[in-house]
Formats: sequence, C-alpha cells, structure tokens
Amino acid sequence: MASPNKKLSVENGSGATNNGGSSTYEDVTEYYGKILSVTEDLKTNACCTGGAPPDHIKECLKKVHDDVISKYYGCGLCIPDLIDGLTVLDLGCGAGRDVYIAAQLVGATGKVIGVDMTAEQLDVAKRTQSWHAEKFGYANTEFLLGYIEKLKDLDIAPGSVDVIISNCVINLSPDKEAVLADCYRLLKPGGEIYFSDVYASARVPQSLARDKVLWGECISGALYWNDFHNLAKQAGFLDPRLVEDSVITVSNKAQEQKLTDYSPNLKFFSATYRLFKIPELETHCEDYGQAVIYKGTIPRCSGAFKLDDHHSIETGKVFPVCGNTWRMLADTRFKSHFEFIGNFDRHYGIYEGCGTSLPYASANDGTSSKGGACC
Repeated sequence: MASPNKKLSVENGSGATNNGGSSTYEDVTEYYGKILSVTEDLKTNACCTGGAPPDHIKECLKKVHDDVISKYYGCGLCIPDLIDGLTVLDLGCGAGRDVYIAAQLVGATGKVIGVDMTAEQLDVAKRTQSWHAEKFGYANTEFLLGYIEKLKDLDIAPGSVDVIISNCVINLSPDKEAVLADCYRLLKPGGEIYFSDVYASARVPQSLARDKVLWGECISGALYWNDFHNLAKQAGFLDPRLVEDSVITVSNKAQEQKLTDYSPNLKFFSATYRLFKIPELETHCEDYGQAVIYKGTIPRCSGAFKLDDHHSIETGKVFPVCGNTWRMLADTRFKSHFEFIGNFDRHYGIYEGCGTSLPYASANDGTSSKGGACC
C-alpha cells in the first residue's frame, strides 16, 4: 500500500468535485429513486449493456422477478467464475438484479449482500426476497441501506467477504478512494473486487461534473483511467487487471453535445476490472521464469480460463506468466485448478509487454475488447 506521504490527490476521486459529497448523494438518490422509474428512462447508453448474456446468466435471469429486471441500470457483466459457496457483496445493488443472479451462482451454502443508498430501489429488492427464495429453493440474500463510501457503518465484518461486485456505481460516488479502501478492508486475503464501471480518457472538468444528468447517467463522475489505477494501488490493490472494455457512444445528441463542446477528444469507456487483495503483489509485472498449466476444471471454462484481457489460458498448455499472475492463481480460489512451474528464487527483470499506455483496446477500433457484448 502506498505511503501516506505519497497519497494521490484527486478531488473526490474523479478529478472533479460535482457539488460536494452530500449534494451528490441527494442528486443520485433523486435520479435513481424518483427520476428513473424503469430502464427505458435512461437518457444515454452509458448505463446500458448490449447483446445477449452468457447462457448460464440467461438461465439465472429467468428466475429474477420482472420488477427487478425493469429497474436495472448496469453497464457490464460483473459476476466472476467460481463463486459457489462464497460470500459476495454487491455495491450499489439497486433493485437487486445482480444480487439475485449471484445468489443462484453461490448456491445454498453461499451468501450475497446488497448495499444501496436509494430506499426506493431497495424496496423493490426486499419486496421480492421471498419470491426469489421460493424460486431458488433457499434464502441467501441480505439488503442493507447505506453508502458505499461508509461501509464501516454497516454490519459487515472486516475480512469476511470473498468477492465484491459492482455494476456501474462507483463512478457515482463522490469519494471513490474511500470505496476502494473499504473494499480492501472487507475482503478476505486472496479475495477480489470484480466490477464494471465507466472510465474517461482524461480527467473530467468541473463544468461537466456539475451537470446532474451527466453525473446521474454515469458519465461525468467517471474516473480518468490512470487515476483509477493509482487509487487502486494506493488502496492496496497493486495490480489492477482489465477484463474487457467497450466504447461508450452516449447516443443522445443533447448530452453528447455537452461533451463535444468541452473536447471532442474526451472519450468514455465501459470497462470491467478485477482487483485482488494479495499484499505480495508488485506494482509492475516482474519476470521470474514461471509458468502455469490450467487443468480445465473450472465450470464453463473447460477449454480455457480467462483471467483478464491478455491472459486466456488454454487447458493443458504450459503458459508463461509474470510473478503477479502466478500469485493471482496460486493465492486465490483458483489454486486447485492449476499446476505451477517455478518459484520466486531468480528474477529476470520486467515482464515483456508490461506498459502504461491507455489500456482499452476499444479505443483503437471502437469495438469491445472481448468480441461480444456484456450482459
């Protein structure tokens, strides 16, 4: 974790202050509690996901109440593989769509906790709890009213959560640094945040951050991607891994004009990241001559396992990895699914290809880095 005297200075974690913390809370609560009634009320495509979800998510969605589905405002697929029996925390759960999907994937021995500050959204989630429990054959969900920047105020024990998910919500927070710090505190060693959010190619100016519609639509609260990387490292997540990304086109002339008037070069991306709580990770990918062999045993990943956008590990193949990737597989729930070759006895320098340029492949051709749409 970064030393306190080297603390990154980013106003409210976004490069812009909006109207201050309390006002931001009020604006977002009003936007998602009163202005937006259903998904179709959104004014841009920043909080929309295109295309069809994976088959196993489709099956889960069949058991999610229509009232919950109609109030979904996410921007990606934020539920990772291999979560059976785990404790999952959903930040900004809204009406509970992702909670109820995850509840089916963790099963009867797992648990999913949803946190949101909008009472109107949580009312829908809680009202349908018994309906979902009957559908699933078990009750394993809990919903808490609260702020994702103030998780210490909620009854969630430190080091008790295996996976934290969030779907296009952290960009709405006026204190993103606090969110990441609290996530690190709540995660078990080897746990991870796996979340989708909106990021910008440069720091968003105050003039746009003060726009309530652009903030509510998950655009003007977006972090500059490199500020996000630095904030994550400062919180203890030393090697943020990009899983997939796609360009956000806004698709609303009036809102798009506001952005273009500031700069036609300011771009926004929907991106999914995973951040592991592994204190031994290094801030850059270092080469120790290591490799792994994937056994093909993770459900729905028999041919290959995708750790991130540049690690698709085929079954049975010796796959060279940096020290950080080694630890992300060896010090987490994935360990039993891999064979490990080598150790940390000898260092060969920086791992080839470890760079610091704009990480989003979609910036080059306007397409998604994963070749398909999020759910």
